[in-house]
Amino acid sequence: MNFQKLKILIKQKEGMKLDFKESLHLNTHTEKKEFAKDVMAIANSIGGRGYLIIGVKDKEKKIKGIDPEDFQEERLQQIISHRCDPPVNIRVECIKYNEKYVGVITIFKSPQRPHQMRQTGAFYIRRGSTTDIARRDEIAGMFQEAGLINNELIPLYNLDVSVLNKGLISQYLKKMGIFSNEKMMMGIWNNLGIVHFDSERNRYCPTIGGFLLFCNTPGRYLPYVSVKIITFQKDRKRIHVIEGNMLKMLNECGAFISEYLKSTDYPKEAIFECIANAVVHRDYMDILREIVVIIGDHKVEISNPGTLPKGSNIHTIMRENNPSRRNNWLYHRLLFIDDQNQFLRTGIGLQKISKMFENVGNVKFLNIEKRNLFKVVMPGLKKFSRKDKN
Repeated sequence: MNFQKLKILIKQKEGMKLDFKESLHLNTHTEKKEFAKDVMAIANSIGGRGYLIIGVKDKEKKIKGIDPEDFQEERLQQIISHRCDPPVNIRVECIKYNEKYVGVITIFKSPQRPHQMRQTGAFYIRRGSTTDIARRDEIAGMFQEAGLINNELIPLYNLDVSVLNKGLISQYLKKMGIFSNEKMMMGIWNNLGIVHFDSERNRYCPTIGGFLLFCNTPGRYLPYVSVKIITFQKDRKRIHVIEGNMLKMLNECGAFISEYLKSTDYPKEAIFECIANAVVHRDYMDILREIVVIIGDHKVEISNPGTLPKGSNIHTIMRENNPSRRNNWLYHRLLFIDDQNQFLRTGIGLQKISKMFENVGNVKFLNIEKRNLFKVVMPGLKKFSRKDKN
């Protein structure tokens, strides 16, 4: 790293990929563990390479400096290698800054994330400027991005296969040209990822993906998989909860929007496109929130748990004809079973949505990583005329 790059970094605020430390003490086990946690958290957090800068007081950005003799790469690499699994790839440099030396540890973007603390088994990430233990959904997301697991194929051990609609699955199998008898049925479902065989209890249970596609009432067991539509009648807020398997839920959302907006020339297709994207791309490991649609005079907003896939941003998603998808297993099954081709365009409709409002106002696409949330904010109903208006 050169002096100019360091100068730019020092002017920035701490964040997920940047941490300042006034000094670095590595004499005790606890101090070494804290150092490894900080490196690991930056490596595990979303984004490119990160930096740990030593010898700078954070808030005042006062240069305190370090002794280069105490900042040896071999020792730092050894501490990380002993505590991080897999080890994090770093570069260690001492750079002269205002007659003092500043230590810079570059933490490269890691294709091997998530990194885990060997001694405790914990995973760490950055929340803003703070190092914290990763939550279950964040760990699952990192494993999915690394290609180590597919969240859709995670078993729901507390449920029985009787919650699945056998008729819907049979229709799916017929489309694939698969015809089975009762004896072969569970084996085929297992091979396709619809169910999972629990060898310890010698029983089958549905996977998340199989459950979302083929259960009539998934919201009864997992309330967060519904779509909540909020509308307003004068100053009164009304909440409509749409439930069902993924196709049924999408069809009912489309019917509700068409009926609710039938007297306006608001582009209903834009709302439908956003909901279809949300259903396909939401993070189903985030159990705290559902998909929420707000239809108001001043804005129409669709939000769903789950930021854009790693390495993607709004511009790349809008440019690509074949963008990355979080739930790839689900997406391809939906393409197959959806006779109306409602999911064929999902992921490539953002540019189309923007064009629908070209002469009305801007559409905002917000990728909120700190909250694991993706939002689309479109102009409100007031911008459009009513069809029954004289």
